[in-house]
Amino acid sequence: MRIVPLKEGSFSTGKTKDFTMLTEENGEHLKRIKMSVTPFLVITEHDVILLDAGIGWKNKDGKTVISEILENENIHPSQVTKVLLSRLHKDHIETTITRTENGFEATFPNAEIYMQKRELAFAMKNRSSHSFNFDTLEKLIQLQNIVRMDEDQGNITQENSFEVTGGHTPFMQVFRISTDEETVFYGADNLPQKLYLKYRLAYKSDFDGRKAMDLRIRWAKAASEHNWKVLLYHDLEKSVMEF
Repeated sequence: MRIVPLKEGSFSTGKTKDFTMLTEENGEHLKRIKMSVTPFLVITEHDVILLDAGIGWKNKDGKTVISEILENENIHPSQVTKVLLSRLHKDHIETTITRTENGFEATFPNAEIYMQKRELAFAMKNRSSHSFNFDTLEKLIQLQNIVRMDEDQGNITQENSFEVTGGHTPFMQVFRISTDEETVFYGADNLPQKLYLKYRLAYKSDFDGRKAMDLRIRWAKAASEHNWKVLLYHDLEKSVMEF
């Protein structure tokens, strides 16, 4: 199994969920929440899997950071077979679509895009929320390769399982990818940074902070017992944590 962190950068963000790139010049002065945005590509013998799709940050040439990393890794977007979305907040879905002169198209044309049907319904009922980009979301759900999930848990493939856990959002889902050699676990924003395991805290920014805290305790135990590799979407320094 090969893991490719697709780190778009480190950012600060506030209540309106606007993202500012952290630099040496502004890093000490920005007092808002600081986090990275790091989707992951996991390559197995059978699939090329994208775990969440980032914020779509672009470099000076107008090219997305994710497409730049993929190019450097000699991976073409058409090789991605599955896109697994933990939730539908704007910093998790943006690169699922590419805007063109004629409208938009799927960035990963051969990939099935898995999303939770109930999480989508929750988003559509909260149009005043700054957490969502409805222009992107409404384009995303028009794509032909969407798979709308409605189960609480199950298998996407023999290697890939999911569970709807809630916590950070009401119907957030997490993913586990397992081969004979290793297991990769992605807890998304219930376990976004390493420090979340250091402090047993229920965060007010979560829909159900206590549930998210209890999940982290359970996952840390399982990761330690079974030597999981845990993917950290928002950690500023460490993308993959090995137990």
